[in-house]
Amino acid sequence: MSLILNIETATEVCSVCLSKDGEIISIRESFSGRVHATSLTLFIQECLNDAGAKFNDLDAVAVSEGPGSYTGLRIGVAVAKGICYATGLPLVPVNTLQAMAALYVSQNEVSLELIIPMIDARRMEVYTAVYSSDLKEVKPVDAVILNDVTFSEFEKDEKPMVFIGDANAKVKELYQNKPDELYMFDDQAYTSSKGMALLSHNLLNVNQIANTAYFEPRYLKDFVGVKASGTTSQ
Repeated sequence: MSLILNIETATEVCSVCLSKDGEIISIRESFSGRVHATSLTLFIQECLNDAGAKFNDLDAVAVSEGPGSYTGLRIGVAVAKGICYATGLPLVPVNTLQAMAALYVSQNEVSLELIIPMIDARRMEVYTAVYSSDLKEVKPVDAVILNDVTFSEFEKDEKPMVFIGDANAKVKELYQNKPDELYMFDDQAYTSSKGMALLSHNLLNVNQIANTAYFEPRYLKDFVGVKASGTTSQ
């Protein structure tokens, strides 16, 4: 039996849930923008209170490892590490994109579809990967600049490609002349600790845990900050 705290802050969504053997028993989420710094610890305590649990009752802390927002990932990982340091709990990193795919699969009837979660980066760039309907990685996580042939390699398989995430507007425009039976879109999917809960239990069971001291989020790209003068720095 495992009781896991799942923390998702890779995008503008701030999401926390408590799961028992992969089943969600309490959850808090905000979609109102970047409230991670002010709401994350509150959400964690509320989830524990809902379940009548304390930190010492947990078996692990799972955190969304990215890719995603630099600031959001830093906040989530810092809080998760802090809990692990204080309690001695193991830290379980969960691939953000795979968790999105897991949530989609859990909420829809799928068979042969390829699931393509995407997180908007900038301009025509996205963080993406490709998964089979049983969540096996078909194409690894990468930062990709979209064009009209980005996913054409999968057309020959004649398997529907289901695009999920906050970059769908970009893809729809690029692929508006593609066959509808191959290029499908689900605009309801989003990053959530609910998707993490489906994976973190299995990861903990096979001891896929991180070294808390050295773990870093999966940024994919270097952070670029903006100075007051308008110039950038890294």
